[in-house]
Amino acid sequence: MDIINHLTRTVSPAVLGDDHSPTKQNLLEQFYAVFAARLADEDTYNRFANENIGRDDQQFYNRVWTEDAHRDQIARELAAKHNVDQTAARGLVAMAAPLAFHEIKSLAGNTPVPQFLNDNLDSYQHHIPAWASTVLPAGMLAATPAAGERISDTVSTAPLQREEEPKGSFLKALLPIIGLIILGALAWALLRGCQENPEPVATPAVTEQQVADGDEQVAVAAAIEPASLSIATGENNELYACRMNVGNETLQTNVMNALTSAFGDEANKCRADVDDNFAVDMPAAAQLATILPIVKNVPNASMIIKGDNITVNAPDATALQKLVSDLQAAAPAMTVQAEGPLDLQGEIDDSLAAADAAMMNLGENPDPRDVARALSIQVINFEVDKAVIPDVNKAFLDRAAKIMAKVPDMNLMIIGHTDSQASDAYNMELSRERADAVKAYLVSQGIDESKLSTKGMGETEPVADNSTEQGRFRNRRIEFMVNDQDVNANEAMATGTGNMAMGTSNTMDPDMNPLDNNNDDLLPDGDDATQGTALDPTN
Repeated sequence: MDIINHLTRTVSPAVLGDDHSPTKQNLLEQFYAVFAARLADEDTYNRFANENIGRDDQQFYNRVWTEDAHRDQIARELAAKHNVDQTAARGLVAMAAPLAFHEIKSLAGNTPVPQFLNDNLDSYQHHIPAWASTVLPAGMLAATPAAGERISDTVSTAPLQREEEPKGSFLKALLPIIGLIILGALAWALLRGCQENPEPVATPAVTEQQVADGDEQVAVAAAIEPASLSIATGENNELYACRMNVGNETLQTNVMNALTSAFGDEANKCRADVDDNFAVDMPAAAQLATILPIVKNVPNASMIIKGDNITVNAPDATALQKLVSDLQAAAPAMTVQAEGPLDLQGEIDDSLAAADAAMMNLGENPDPRDVARALSIQVINFEVDKAVIPDVNKAFLDRAAKIMAKVPDMNLMIIGHTDSQASDAYNMELSRERADAVKAYLVSQGIDESKLSTKGMGETEPVADNSTEQGRFRNRRIEFMVNDQDVNANEAMATGTGNMAMGTSNTMDPDMNPLDNNNDDLLPDGDDATQGTALDPTN
């Protein structure tokens, strides 16, 4: 567990607000390591273990370090290393201390905080600067370098001054190292030149972008989508809709446990897209046990957690304002905001731009699941009661069809969804007609008809509330899923929420046994009218 990274993502934004100064961010990063090392001392922690520490209790920092000299040294050293005013440095760490304390307690769970921090010492020990030895318990610093070696400071880039060395000796000491670096670079260039098809060896997964004003190149990390959770409550505070996008099953399990604790068995309706395109951590995960009951208590509310942001909505303005306030108090490190009015054209334009970028970034031989996910990003905003593809979507679908045609074994299910503003039967038929319209257009662009199937879901699979304009807009959608006929329905049922997700479904739902009287589909049975449209929750 990377404790410093977690605190940097969750606490620093709450402390710095709109101030994105890298020097202050680095200052806080180093303070978190010193702070964690201090809390790892049982005697220190036991002084306030039974206190109810407020998140805005800036005097808490004074109780962690009771000696004025120690607090002065911390502020002085951090300020000097990161070129920040000493008074400002003291204020930053005083604000950060109680917030970091709560985050560390959440991470520790049922494990005593000192034990948790000592068990995870390796994750932050290398961030602790050498000067901190005088303000920390013995043994918290990593091994001291041998005489003559440079003492590493993981945050500051300022050179270490050694007064006893003659002027110029530092540069002389570096000359052999520089020579080795040059020789290494030459050897690497020679190796690259000798290879017929050179491939990078152990290079990080990054792309390179040109700096506009020169030939210098900067490595940019490959983009990973933040993990997200979207839920909506019904009129009776039940879980009405739920989706999550997560990077691994560990995070999926953590989120599902929190949902189950808040909503009971209703949490099983939550669908998950588990894919390494998404982050493996969620900044709000530690607060979900507090956040979810707050949302549950508001009828017809919706919440989207993505990255460091929480966006909420509710049909009642007073309830919405209180929801924002309560959530901000429960998750002070997050940015909580009410959803703004629906910008229909802006949503459509943004979705097409994002879908186009996702499609263009698929590369050679893309995974069909990634193709399905890219297709699902677009908003196809059909006119009311119509199933005609809007012109604005055709250019994207044309480009997508060219890519799809090159993907072997591409077999997709196109699924139509509506809001709830009509009868169930009407919405089911309309959603099927819209899915058929998308299929027909892709076929007209050269896609093999046998590789595409359709299904209408009507209003049965909402992703948002139907009580607000924004929620209804999100529910009116077309989704694409991989239709893998080789995986049987029983396996899909066994894997639960992990496989019935947008773009990653392992199977759709021909009736498990169309000859019996049991509707044991995973989804309402549009393909077998004799079995009705109700779900069988027992199979």
